[in-house]
Amino acid sequence: MKKTCSTVLLKGFLVVLLLSYGSPIIAAEPETKKENPVAVAAAPVVEPQGVVARVNGSPIDAVELRRAKKIMLRGQTLPADQHAAANKQALDQLISAELLYQAAAKMEIKDLDKQIDAKLAKGKERFKDEQDFKKAIKELEMDEKELREYTRRDLFISNFVEANLVTKAVVTEAEIRSFYDTNLDKFRREETVKASHILIGVDGKATADEKKKAQEKAEKLKKELAVGADFAALAKGNSTCPSAPQGGDLGFFGKGQMVPAFEKVAFALKPGGVSDVVETQFGYHIIKLTEKTPASTTDFKEVKAKIEEYLKGQKVNEAIQKYLEGAKKTAKIEILLK
Repeated sequence: MKKTCSTVLLKGFLVVLLLSYGSPIIAAEPETKKENPVAVAAAPVVEPQGVVARVNGSPIDAVELRRAKKIMLRGQTLPADQHAAANKQALDQLISAELLYQAAAKMEIKDLDKQIDAKLAKGKERFKDEQDFKKAIKELEMDEKELREYTRRDLFISNFVEANLVTKAVVTEAEIRSFYDTNLDKFRREETVKASHILIGVDGKATADEKKKAQEKAEKLKKELAVGADFAALAKGNSTCPSAPQGGDLGFFGKGQMVPAFEKVAFALKPGGVSDVVETQFGYHIIKLTEKTPASTTDFKEVKAKIEEYLKGQKVNEAIQKYLEGAKKTAKIEILLK
């Protein structure tokens, strides 16, 4: 009724992901399999090789592009005709990362090796074991030495962004309040209820006689409840819903999460109330309402910190984009990708 590990690992290390703002990357159409014996096989995707760009003389290799694209797509499978656009977008991110790194490399970072070790250790914690970790980086055509270098570069860029852009991104009280007042719908909590039910399930192909027997069983259980039977015990012993072992407990849910007939009755009950038998396409239900939470708007104080964080993030992103626009105007960028 009701990532892959390789992506997770490199998401923390590759700065190209930090430069992915705004709308989703390339929306891949869902794959559909159609059997057609005379269909022409799709042409294989030919990935770029060698150096695909140079930024102020520093090369960006095709393996970096493949790696960045794989992470960018997050497991999506693209049609062959979309790979060129994906390559272009991934390369733009790599160029941006290289420009930031070149500016950041002039900085001094205290205890750099210790920071690299700490960041690598934190990334490894997300894997079940060393073998799983090594498999993940191998899938990205990378070894631990290369991963360490990516981590080093990431730390330089993070420090540069923090020192030069983040500290200047100030969000005022007035901006936070204005965002809250103009987006009250985003802070509204809809009415929810917590309910349990006993379901006497009926197969969609059930006969009229089978449906009648299921309904009669539900009516019998309803009568038992009326004279004091324990709802949870009856659910455990009779309900065909997966919630039966929990005494029929469905937890909290809002409107639109259950089928209409069930929802209408559940929301109409008062806490502690038990419904008559309710028929849905799943069978016959007896619903008990446990708790009801009315609709409300989250208080400004509760969300103030999150709004500030969100608005600051926007300002930092805008500052990075503005910095990169200026850097690209003065940099020597050679695009060799075909």
